[in-house]
Amino acid sequence: MKKIAVFGYSVMSLEVMKRLNSKQHQLLFISESEDEATLISEQGFETTIIDFRNDEELKAIGIGSNVDIIFCFYPTDSNNVFLTISARAIDKELTIIAIVDDPESAEKLLAAGANKIIDPYEICARRTHNMLTKPDVTNVLDNTVFGRHDLNIAQIEIPRGSYLEDSKSSDLRLAEKYNLILIGIVDRELGDALHFAISEKKHTLNAGDVLVVLGPSREIKQFKAAVNGGYICFI
Repeated sequence: MKKIAVFGYSVMSLEVMKRLNSKQHQLLFISESEDEATLISEQGFETTIIDFRNDEELKAIGIGSNVDIIFCFYPTDSNNVFLTISARAIDKELTIIAIVDDPESAEKLLAAGANKIIDPYEICARRTHNMLTKPDVTNVLDNTVFGRHDLNIAQIEIPRGSYLEDSKSSDLRLAEKYNLILIGIVDRELGDALHFAISEKKHTLNAGDVLVVLGPSREIKQFKAAVNGGYICFI
């Protein structure tokens, strides 16, 4: 079990701790004040108060001995740089992940010994781009990988008499109706090869065709039931 120390109280640090699997990681939040420690401990996390500028106190919490990873999430880059330098001097093998407020500070953090830099502005920009260019993918991933952790791939064959016969793949609107992504189609008239669907091209669907979809198992079952002409009632 890896031991992880998180420095700096913020929305980001709380989110990281909530998402880390407590069965695989031992989490310790490093606080600078009693009030901050109380807020974090009320969330169910182990907390200790130290002065991160003091090397002996860093060693006392396990840096250099049993701490495997630290997250530097202080709101000011100078504090994260200072912590990174100190921690790296104590432990050459320590994994250090630091957040950066000013992109120009990224090089300083890397030079100080950080293994990974998190730039919230870059992340937001990338997600905004994805929302504008690939909204279906973003929506499904938000509700699967980042939400329910229930991501599956399924093959659904279109039977005779299905409402999908003679319809266009571009009319499926799987993301809107079922929170699914159409990965590709096996067109039986063309053989058994999978033809990847880019933005659900206008492909005419026939009985025997196979739709390969990605998404939560619940929605896959609902869509499969609809394709087969029935319905499923979930409680």
